[in-house]
Amino acid sequence: MNLPSSSFPGGTSVTWLDVYDDAAPDGLRGGSPHVHLASTECYVVAGGRGELHTLDPSGALETALEPGSVVWFTPGTIHRAVNHGDLRVLVVMGNAGLPEAGDAVMTFPNDVLGDPERYRAAASLPDASAGATARSDAARRRRDLAVEGYLPIRDALLRGDDGPLREFHAAAAALVAGRAAAWSRIVTDGPLAQSQRSLQLTAALAQGSAAHLGTARVEQVDASEGDRGFGMCGRLRTYDVASPTRPVPIP
Repeated sequence: MNLPSSSFPGGTSVTWLDVYDDAAPDGLRGGSPHVHLASTECYVVAGGRGELHTLDPSGALETALEPGSVVWFTPGTIHRAVNHGDLRVLVVMGNAGLPEAGDAVMTFPNDVLGDPERYRAAASLPDASAGATARSDAARRRRDLAVEGYLPIRDALLRGDDGPLREFHAAAAALVAGRAAAWSRIVTDGPLAQSQRSLQLTAALAQGSAAHLGTARVEQVDASEGDRGFGMCGRLRTYDVASPTRPVPIP
């Protein structure tokens, strides 16, 4: 049987997230409100305190985050990580590689969201050669712009009006329509390949075959080195789970 491109469980990815601790224009400390259009995301809280603020068709919700909390949200859920003190989260993301391919859309105001060039300029950060200060400042401006677009959607939901949320969903889908066709390969090579392999293994076991157990192995990856990246919600330490190594055997 052929192995999927990554053997990491579920075709997911894991990232350490230290949520931004500077204040947005509304006084809340934390990250950029955004949405994933095709992927489910999970927070496993490792330290600190905070809240997950979410907007979906059922309304606005604030979920407390403390060590040991596990909360996940499905595609279309606008989410914002709020930091009440040293909030650190292990993020488990479905469809590894899809968010990096453009599955995430920030809640910029409508005039920015409706213009692909303006959106791209607002969402982009300088590369590493610009230095940490320039990148931090750009991430802050990006976050503040996303909060500007987020607040009217939230306030409308609090009034019982989901129109702005539906308008945002439509605008976000239109923004990614030109590149979404290429995303199917990420899903096919990741979670779908793993599911298909699991079906093959269960079928083989039902027939009394344990041949695949002879290919058992251990794999590992190390966290990315150097300065942590600047993500939408905070500083990131990533793992390249698509390129594992094997531990050295005991001699």
